[in-house]
Amino acid sequence: MKRRDFIGKVALGTGSVASVLALPVSAASRTREVTIQENGSTYEADLVIAGAGLGGCAAALAALRNGLSVVMTEETDWLGGQLSQQGVPPDEHQWIETHGAPELYRLFRDNIRAYYKRHYPLTAEAAANERLNPGNGSVSRLCHEPKVAHRVLEEMFAPYESARKILILKETKVASATVRENRVQDLVLEDTRTGNRALAKGSYFVDATELGELLPLTGTEYITGSESKSDTGELHAGDRHRPDNNQAFTVCFAMDYVKGEDWTIPKPEDYAFWRDFTPEMRPPWAGKMLELNYSNPRNLQPKELGFHPEGHPTGDSLNLMLYRRILHQANFKPGFYQGDATIVNWPQNDYVSGNIVDVSEADFHRHVNAGKQQSLSLLYWLQTEAPRPDGGKGWPGLRLRNDLMGTADGLAKYPYVRESRRIKALFTVLEEHVGAEQRAQVSGLKGEELAAAEFYDSVGIGYYHIDLHPSSGGDNYIDFGSLPFQIPLGSLLPRKMENLIPANKNIGTTHITNGCFRLHPVEWSIGEAVGMLVPFALEKGVPPRTVREDRSLLHAFQDFIRSQGIETRWPAK
Repeated sequence: MKRRDFIGKVALGTGSVASVLALPVSAASRTREVTIQENGSTYEADLVIAGAGLGGCAAALAALRNGLSVVMTEETDWLGGQLSQQGVPPDEHQWIETHGAPELYRLFRDNIRAYYKRHYPLTAEAAANERLNPGNGSVSRLCHEPKVAHRVLEEMFAPYESARKILILKETKVASATVRENRVQDLVLEDTRTGNRALAKGSYFVDATELGELLPLTGTEYITGSESKSDTGELHAGDRHRPDNNQAFTVCFAMDYVKGEDWTIPKPEDYAFWRDFTPEMRPPWAGKMLELNYSNPRNLQPKELGFHPEGHPTGDSLNLMLYRRILHQANFKPGFYQGDATIVNWPQNDYVSGNIVDVSEADFHRHVNAGKQQSLSLLYWLQTEAPRPDGGKGWPGLRLRNDLMGTADGLAKYPYVRESRRIKALFTVLEEHVGAEQRAQVSGLKGEELAAAEFYDSVGIGYYHIDLHPSSGGDNYIDFGSLPFQIPLGSLLPRKMENLIPANKNIGTTHITNGCFRLHPVEWSIGEAVGMLVPFALEKGVPPRTVREDRSLLHAFQDFIRSQGIETRWPAK
C-alpha cells in the first residue's frame, strides 16, 4: 500500500452514541484508514492504544466515532480485560441501569442482554425481562459469561475493522518505545506467537494495559504500592511507602455442577501446600485459606461462608455458588443446562504470596503459575474435602469449564489485576476527596450534605466503596465507605509526558483511592474520556494539558463529552 499521511486535525462528530455505533456516520464515516507499510512491518494511525481491556476498548470506540484511526494491541486473544480475559462479572453501583456511567457503557450492557436474547434458549419470562441477568448472580445486576463480553465488543468494532479504521492486533505486546523530548514517537510491537516485530506510529498513545506496561518503557514517572501517611495525609495509609505492597491478584475460573457425575481433576502438584496454607496478615486472617470462612472486610473478624452448588440456602452465610453465578438454569429452557455455572473469584483464591507489579517477566510468571496452583487446589478441595450439609465431604460433580474461559487449562487467560503502576499525575485523587470519613473531616459536612470533592475539570463520574483486598505486603482487607465521585482530567495527565495518556488502573490515584476507581464502569469511563480528549486536542491544535489549563477550552471539552453521553456530575440529591 502506498503511504498516505493522514495524521492531523480532524472534524469532531456530533450525534448520539448509539446512532454513531449502530451505523458509522458523521465523523465516523470520514475516519481515515490505518496505514500499513512494507508488508505489515509498520502501522500508522492517529491513536495507538496498548491494551484492549475495558478502558482501551472505550477509548478506541470514542476515538473512532470522532474521526480518528486507531491501532490497538491486546496481549491475549480476547477483548474486554477484567470482564472477559480475567473472568470477572461487572462490579457496579446500584444506579447503573439509569445513570452513573457513560451512555456507551450502558449501550454495551444492553448489547450483552441482546446477545443472550438473540442466541440463547431463554424462557419467555427471561426473554421479556428488560433487565435480564443471565446468571442472577448476587454481585451484579448483569452476571454473564466472559466470552459474551468479548464477542459483543467484537461486534461493536466490526464495522470499523472492515473499513480499516481500526486494526486490532491480538496476542501482541509492546516490546520497546522511542521517546524524544517527552513525546512518544513509536512503539515496537511483538507478536507473542511468532516473535515477529512491527512498528506502531501515532500522534497519541494510550496505556490501557493491565499493569501500566508503557510507563517504564516510555520513561513516564509513576509510583507503585502503598503510599505513606506522611506522603498523602490519608487516614488509611500506612506509616511508610511500600512499593511492592499491592492488592492480591486472582486467577479466576468457571465451574458448573453436574449432580451424580464425577469431574474431579487430578490432584494439583502443590495441593498439600495450599490445603494447609495460612496467610500471614495484619490483622490475622480468619484461619486457613482453603476453608469456608474469611476475614469480614468491614471489621476483620472471622466470618463464615456457605457453599452449595445446587443453590440451596446456606443459612445466614453467603452461598459462594450464587455470588458470581453467570448461568442460572431458571433463565433457560428446562433441561438445556445440566447445572448452574459460576465464576470462582473468592477470598480463597486471592493470591497474597507475591507481587506482580513492576517485577521481571520471570517473577511475573512464577507468581501467576503459583496463583494457578492455588486456584486449582481450591477446586480440588471443593471436589474432595469441602464440608457438605449432610456431613459428607466434597462435591465431585463440580466441573471445570475451560470452554467458558476459552483456555485449555480452564483458568482465566490473564490474572485478575486489582492494582497497577500509577502515573505521577498533574492531580492525584486522595482519600480526603472521595472517602466518606475523611471527606467529612476536611469538609465539615455531614448527613445529606456530605459529598465527594467537586472537581472543576471533571470528565466522568463513578462510584464504588473503597475495597482493597489483602495485599502482597501482608495487609488484611482495607474496606470502607466512599462517596459518588467525579473523575478529574488532571488525574489522567502525566506530569511530563505530552502524548501518552493512561486508561486503566494506572491513572493518578493512590493505593487507597484505587480501591474505588478500579471497577468496570469507572475504567470504561476513564477510557472513553481519553478517547474523546485526543480528537479534541488534535482539532484545537493544543496539548491535553492546555485543555485543562485554559478554562474556555476545558468548558468546551466538557460540553463536547456531555453531548456524546458522558456524565460529568452526579444528579443533585
